[in-house]
Amino acid sequence: MLPSPGWSWSDVDVAVPGPAGRLPGVAMAGFRQRIAVSVDIAMVAHPAVTVLFDLTGDIVCDARGRRRRGSFVAGLLPGEVRTGGRRGECLQVRLTPVVAAAVLGASAELTGTVASLDEVWGRDAERVEERLRAAKTWDARFAIAAEAIGRRLESRPVDAEVAQAWRRTLAARGAVRVDGLAGEVGWSRQRLWSRFRAQLGVTPKRAAGLVRFDHAAHLLAAGHTAASVAARSGYADQSHLHREVKAITGTTPTAVATAPWLAIDEVAWPAPSRGRVSG
Repeated sequence: MLPSPGWSWSDVDVAVPGPAGRLPGVAMAGFRQRIAVSVDIAMVAHPAVTVLFDLTGDIVCDARGRRRRGSFVAGLLPGEVRTGGRRGECLQVRLTPVVAAAVLGASAELTGTVASLDEVWGRDAERVEERLRAAKTWDARFAIAAEAIGRRLESRPVDAEVAQAWRRTLAARGAVRVDGLAGEVGWSRQRLWSRFRAQLGVTPKRAAGLVRFDHAAHLLAAGHTAASVAARSGYADQSHLHREVKAITGTTPTAVATAPWLAIDEVAWPAPSRGRVSG
């Protein structure tokens, strides 16, 4: 489904932090809609936990038929998620699962779901939102968000072996085998499977599938054919690609190729910041 008629990304100002304001495994972008039209766009699954701060009280999220207003957290593989509003202004933060486990604590339980920010972050959510809304510039907002995230980073660190397995999966764009990952970190396959799932919310195999899909989705959005994307992304064939896209997004490769959310990725989440090898 495309955005509402009369709307395009040219009507949205996008801000990103400079290199000095970035944290490993954390990507941020600010969005300000300049015209008062209703917007309804689908978010595309990516290998990160998303925290969206609603700065104007106008953001509506629809996940699995349940509508909620305000700031929210979308875990890995949340299914079909749509966001909308009229004069929306928001700060979106993407956390790699390793970082999300430390910052949110409940990130593993968030897999496949969308929750309000206060459900996940407790009292801190309201305090951080108030500071973000009071800030006058995006740089100030990025600094506030980075400070809030940084305070929680060391509270619940994941196992070094799990973090290493995640980084290898990202670096290989999902082209990894669980046995190989287990051997690299010095664990048995069963131990890696169990600890990875408990701490990051997905199995190593499912994580690899999500990373592979993310790579394929961006190739599709860049105009490559489904057949060539399947070959370049490690799928057995075009039918395999179609099945995986359907399982993750509920739609088809053709629909993913024209997804509005992907159309802004290179501006909001340039390749080095999409977390290919961080966190």
